[in-house]
Amino acid sequence: MTPPRSADPYAAPRGVPTTAVRVPTAGRADPPPLRPWSRIWRYLAAAGIGLMLWLAVSVDLLPEGAEDGPGGATDAVGALLFLDLVFGAIGLCLLPLRRRWPVLTAAVTVSFSAVSASSVGAAAVATVSMSTRRRWRGVAVVAVVWLVATLVYEGIVRPGVLDESLNVPYAMASGGLSVAACAVFVVTGYYIGARRELLASLHERAETAEREQALKAEAAREAERTRIAREMHDVLAHRISLVAMHAGALAYRRDLTPQETAEAAGVIQDNAHLALTELRQVLGVLRVGTDVEPGGRATGSGQSSAGRAEPPQPTLDNLDALLADAAAGRTEVRLDTTGLPAGDRSALGGLPATTSRTVYRIVQEALTNARKHAPGAPVDIRLGGRPGGVLTLEVHNPPAVAQRPAAPGAGMGLTGLTERAELAGGTLEHGLEPDGRFAVRAWLPWETNE
Repeated sequence: MTPPRSADPYAAPRGVPTTAVRVPTAGRADPPPLRPWSRIWRYLAAAGIGLMLWLAVSVDLLPEGAEDGPGGATDAVGALLFLDLVFGAIGLCLLPLRRRWPVLTAAVTVSFSAVSASSVGAAAVATVSMSTRRRWRGVAVVAVVWLVATLVYEGIVRPGVLDESLNVPYAMASGGLSVAACAVFVVTGYYIGARRELLASLHERAETAEREQALKAEAAREAERTRIAREMHDVLAHRISLVAMHAGALAYRRDLTPQETAEAAGVIQDNAHLALTELRQVLGVLRVGTDVEPGGRATGSGQSSAGRAEPPQPTLDNLDALLADAAAGRTEVRLDTTGLPAGDRSALGGLPATTSRTVYRIVQEALTNARKHAPGAPVDIRLGGRPGGVLTLEVHNPPAVAQRPAAPGAGMGLTGLTERAELAGGTLEHGLEPDGRFAVRAWLPWETNE
């Protein structure tokens, strides 16, 4: 006996690919595109910071240079302030390039701060943008440029314009402040980059979960369609075969008496009505447990959508009725239960419902096939096994007396039974025996309810 297969209702069907969650590599993902307002407010912030620093530098330089009078330090200060604005404007124009060349753009705009206070705003935005990628080499380069630019301004540019000596403590304090500001910009960029990566990862996981949920729903629908087709075949094939057999007798037998004709017509009518009744029942059974809540889960209420309890599917408890139907169709059925404990069918009452229903369907399909291909021939059914072991089922019938044209869908019933047996954890075999008889054999696990 083959080991039981997984009965997970949400397992993806064969051939349906599953999707794995892909988490972006840290520091490798490109930043998402910015909306128009997100770009505008960054440029406005850079321009505003640069303008405030330019005014602060102007207040710091002009009063001291004004003492020298025209043609002195005042002209040098004016030229420096004008050059400051020019480099600040160039820095703003370079900001759109910060995403394509982040390190280069940040290094260039930061180097402008050696002679331009108004470019510090653009340098801050470029440094934050560069840090969102979280690559330490670029951060180290830009930090060094920040420190060098500050020392150049405090040690060369400012003393040269004001014609004064270098104030070492002031220059060191400015350098420390510059490094601290650069550290704040880098930490801000790292935080923004980590948050973007987290949001991107969550978004991708949500999309992956939606795709996997769609695959699970499609697999569940496919399994349900297969189940519907199998149950429809099991229920209708048995009844329709009786109708077809008696209708064929009416069509080809010209020697029937009026009483025999009436009996055959009555059998056709009764089985047609029974087929319709069982069709309604199986459709009701298929609705059991498949009502879906708004969240997409089955209710498992055991009731139809109208709130009515549906009749259960047939099991071995209905075997006597099945054999009686076969006898009414003039098929002799010989049941052998000597292989069961004490040789009594009562031992089958402890079978799980799934196994009992599977055995019933196998017997039903075997009788249907025997009636189709060997009408009137006797059918032997043998049951055996022990609880906690394996339940064996064998159905034999003589070969067909005459070759008949295959009905539409012929052979699909045994294929469905093979799959049904495998789903129940067992195996099923069918074919011709050396003596010419057709046999159906099944081995199913006989689990106990303890």
